[in-house]
Amino acid sequence: MRNRPSPASRASNGALRAVDADGDTTSIEPFDDVSEPGTHNHADHARGLNGTHGVQRSGGANSSGHESGRSNASNGDTQHEPLSPDDPLAPLPFNPYKGNRGLTRAWHAMKNSLAGFRVAIREESAFRQELTLAAILIPCGVLVPVEPVSRVLLLGSVLLVLIVELLNSSVEAAIDRISLERHELSRRAKDLGSAAVMVALGMCLMTWVLIVGPLVVHWVKAWL
Repeated sequence: MRNRPSPASRASNGALRAVDADGDTTSIEPFDDVSEPGTHNHADHARGLNGTHGVQRSGGANSSGHESGRSNASNGDTQHEPLSPDDPLAPLPFNPYKGNRGLTRAWHAMKNSLAGFRVAIREESAFRQELTLAAILIPCGVLVPVEPVSRVLLLGSVLLVLIVELLNSSVEAAIDRISLERHELSRRAKDLGSAAVMVALGMCLMTWVLIVGPLVVHWVKAWL
């Protein structure tokens, strides 16, 4: 049986010949680059991989599949990357003090609130002064003959001062917990809390002057 020579053997026996458009033949060496412009040269690609990685695996399909697998793995790692603690979508850490529900939670909240009042009365002189003022103004607001809406404004303005003072005290306690050293940001936070208390006091004074002031003037004129 006669074996037919393979194309590789025929190319190795002599130079390949290409026919151009005019019919002329041009000799081409067996290892010349005969790839068309714009096509990918696998030999150059293999040499580039050898120079970069030092190891060349046989078969372009295996290398491309390996690269695509690594890219898919990196994409999967990016998609399933855990959220950082600073991310707003990250779950909050477990707090054992938040496990109570129903009446138990309400009971513990009331005990914590009473503890906060005791700490504020014992440690905060400004809160004691404002609490004394509230003990005077609240009975007056209840007894003064005004409309219900005006009565709510009188009592609410006094309670607002106490609320803002408690918040200011909590901010100061948190800053002192972080550090007791003098710092510009710590001073600014405490000054802003004091400014909030001053605004609440001004609102309380304005409310009582506008509502109770005309009644006091009328009583003084009637008595004189």
